[in-house]
Amino acid sequence: MTDDPQATGAGDTFISHLVELRNRVMKASAALLLVFLCLMPWAGNIYDVLAYPMMSALPAGSKMIATGVITPFLIPVKVTLLVAFLIALPVILYQAWAFIAPGLYTHEKKLIAPLVISSSILFIAGVAFCYFFVFGVVFKFVNEFAPKSVSVAPDIDSYFSFVMTMFIAFGVTFEVPIVVIVLVRMGLVTVEKLKEIRPYVIVGAFVIAAIVTPPDVMSQLLLAIPLCLLYEVGIWIAPLFARVTRAPEEQTDLTA
Repeated sequence: MTDDPQATGAGDTFISHLVELRNRVMKASAALLLVFLCLMPWAGNIYDVLAYPMMSALPAGSKMIATGVITPFLIPVKVTLLVAFLIALPVILYQAWAFIAPGLYTHEKKLIAPLVISSSILFIAGVAFCYFFVFGVVFKFVNEFAPKSVSVAPDIDSYFSFVMTMFIAFGVTFEVPIVVIVLVRMGLVTVEKLKEIRPYVIVGAFVIAAIVTPPDVMSQLLLAIPLCLLYEVGIWIAPLFARVTRAPEEQTDLTA
């Protein structure tokens, strides 16, 4: 019985890819764990930074409460893990890029690398916009609207859940230009069609904002307006990106 050289070569290649994937995942996990362990001594301070927008909107001397037995420990650990992930994100993305890059053509590398980098930057920008601007407006509005007979003392678990929901909502909202660019680049939709459906997108933006944000007009506007503006940015950039990342055969077809 003789071994098939092609089958043996394919098996060796598959195993080598698995080993490479394992090594990349371990390096990314090690970077995340290292940053997390380095930040753990300041977990309480990191949570205080996250809680600052709420605390600055509350009356002087107010504090949050913790109703769970291990909540005062668990929530700061979760926040620290999130911050560690954001700090280690460049290393994680590099490991992902180093794994897939050898199998890509030159024009595909031109397509993937800018998308990975820009999507990460835009997501972080959305989180920063939410933290530095939206929270200050929303929390101040909510606490000023509260009756004087009510003592506002948010639970840290509920606050963390709310903050994560808002961070994800704004982070994903800031990815709208990437979605538009990818749709145009893949030929699934044209720029002209995107301009044509603009009124429906605006209505959809306000519907989404009403679903994912608190039931106040201010926070809904602060999500819907950037979503509409970023949609326009995507329409503007998509044709430029399509030309830069065009494959050689596509360029030949256009010049023929």
